[in-house]
Amino acid sequence: MIEMTVDSIRVSLMNYQRVVILKEKMTDRYLPIWIGAAEADAIAVKLQGVNVPRPMTHDLLNTIVDALGASVNSIIVSDLQNDTFYAKVVLNVDGGQMEVDSRPSDAIALAVRVDVPIYAEEGVLDKAGILLDKETGKPLSEPKEIEGADGKQVSEEEMKKMSAFYDFINSLDLEDFDKRKS
Repeated sequence: MIEMTVDSIRVSLMNYQRVVILKEKMTDRYLPIWIGAAEADAIAVKLQGVNVPRPMTHDLLNTIVDALGASVNSIIVSDLQNDTFYAKVVLNVDGGQMEVDSRPSDAIALAVRVDVPIYAEEGVLDKAGILLDKETGKPLSEPKEIEGADGKQVSEEEMKKMSAFYDFINSLDLEDFDKRKS
């Protein structure tokens, strides 16, 4: 597993779809994940330190986890199948750990609220991780042949499906990609 940070939330200029950009903590590889508008807002509200008058859904989830005597340990972007990302919320419960299936957007919104690590499986990064040209903000190149976490080559069909991620990244306005907004 690779530790990630939330780099930014972006909007495609072509279709106004939101994407959360996770960045490897120790390198310049990025993981774009398409998310819904509500989840993008939930993540952005917390990252920007905006106070809301009533608890949002992810605040409620955190309160319920805490009320049940558990705590959030971390979240993991665990898989990518048929253009769909999967995640797990890792909970500390009664001296052990429990993994709960989640959409990545909800897991990330929870993680930023409770300030826990965000991880991605190496196989997910192999399939959808991108390196960006620091000057243009565009992907350096599309991978020609990728080996998945299981050691098998990713099929040509799956690579064609993944090309949508590269097309999407190319449509983003990444001019100020390295600039943090408070």
